Amino acid sequence: MLKLILTGVWVCAVTLGSVYYSMQSASAPVVSDAEATRRASEQYVPGEMITVPVIKGGAVQGYFLTKLSFSATKEGINNLRAPLRQMVTDELYDMLVGSRFIDVGDTGTFDLPTFKSTVKDGLNKKLGGEVITEVLVEQLEYLTKDDVKRVANGQNVPRQKPTAIVDKNGNVANDKLPEGGVSASSGH
Repeated sequence: MLKLILTGVWVCAVTLGSVYYSMQSASAPVVSDAEATRRASEQYVPGEMITVPVIKGGAVQGYFLTKLSFSATKEGINNLRAPLRQMVTDELYDMLVGSRFIDVGDTGTFDLPTFKSTVKDGLNKKLGGEVITEVLVEQLEYLTKDDVKRVANGQNVPRQKPTAIVDKNGNVANDKLPEGGVSASSGH
């Protein structure tokens, strides 16, 4: 009987020791004071789905669908003259309609980091300061005019697989492309 009690005490001591050790070694990552201050001064701003016509040679060739979200400074947001989401959407249209840095017809030249930095710089220029700290890509898609017509008409034609937008390093900008073909979702 005494042996059984001592064995139980030993098992409890070993269990408590292992739990204590694992809690000590699995501590939260250390965040510097500067990083913590920066994070506390920023706010996540969800973006809206927008559809931008891709214009070449004076004609619409297709549609670039994107949903971008942003990390922005709280102070910068509070100093704006209009709501941030509406200002961002307006500036994205100004920047992207007819823009030369979006050539989705040639997916090998699309550079996602350059796209994100160009959007960030353009937005900050319009907002009058360093308001946007980071651009987060939630969705990037390209639909040709034929794709849009087929989806709008509800035709049951076998669909082509969508073309992933790949940057020059081979990274896929949107890795959640639908299996069966072009997405039927629409933007604003």
